Amino acid sequence: MPAGQGLPARHVLHQVRRSEAPVSSDSATRITPGNALRPEDIAAAGIKAPADVAEYALRLGDDSLILAQRLGWWISRAPELEEDVALGNIGLDLLGHARSFLTYAGSASGRTEDDLAYWRREGEFRSAHLFEQPNGDFGRTIARQLVASFYLYELYTALMSSTDPTLAAISAKAVKEVDYHRDHSAQWILRLAGGTEESRRRITRALELTWPYVGELFEDDDLAVSLAATGAAVLPSALREGFDAGVGAVLREAGLEVPAVPAAPGGGRRGKHSENLGYLLAEMQVLAREHPGASW
Repeated sequence: MPAGQGLPARHVLHQVRRSEAPVSSDSATRITPGNALRPEDIAAAGIKAPADVAEYALRLGDDSLILAQRLGWWISRAPELEEDVALGNIGLDLLGHARSFLTYAGSASGRTEDDLAYWRREGEFRSAHLFEQPNGDFGRTIARQLVASFYLYELYTALMSSTDPTLAAISAKAVKEVDYHRDHSAQWILRLAGGTEESRRRITRALELTWPYVGELFEDDDLAVSLAATGAAVLPSALREGFDAGVGAVLREAGLEVPAVPAAPGGGRRGKHSENLGYLLAEMQVLAREHPGASW
């Protein structure tokens, strides 16, 4: 919804939240300085992930890859020119995270990040259902971003202490970027909830449609339990308290409530997906499959 349709301007709502930096006026994303571990570094160093860590890294990479693909759709379609840039750059951040995690995951089986992104079938992806949900209107995308960014922030913060040095290094870079993603989604929640009657109705409905997919993010399974016992991973359930506190604070400030809706069945970590993922993969993978081996 463009400025001038009853929504307060960004600068009216923006506040610096604890542990977060203000949105830069020069860029829609933060620049991460230092010696970040890039996918090229992982491949060049010949780092090989243990099989169970590789399976875990695959989940992390798939979550970011699928969400990045969803966000790319908004380029040229967002309600403001600045949002074309912001959502596009958030998608690029997530794609960078996906590349690192998938490169590490593929090291266990001799596959590249491209092999994993373009040559797996739907049932081989391990992303949670939240990330494959359709964009819907702008409010629904923002509701999904609120959940995703606050979840990923808790996850990467915990994984910075992982006993697996590669997971820890990737997470140390990623957490700085999803910190901005949190702020971006929170400011839009406030703006939409405090704007027009229509914008408030839409963001309220968007939260109701998104919330069934929250529970799956925090479900423990055998892989997570096993890796958490070694310190390589973190129990998903251990992240729920921090997530609830952060999201709850945003919703209270917006005068909104946590939706009381039934949970969706989930199953993404086991390769069970909705029809939404199949359509997304058909679009994402078509060029590589039509021109195998091509480079540009």
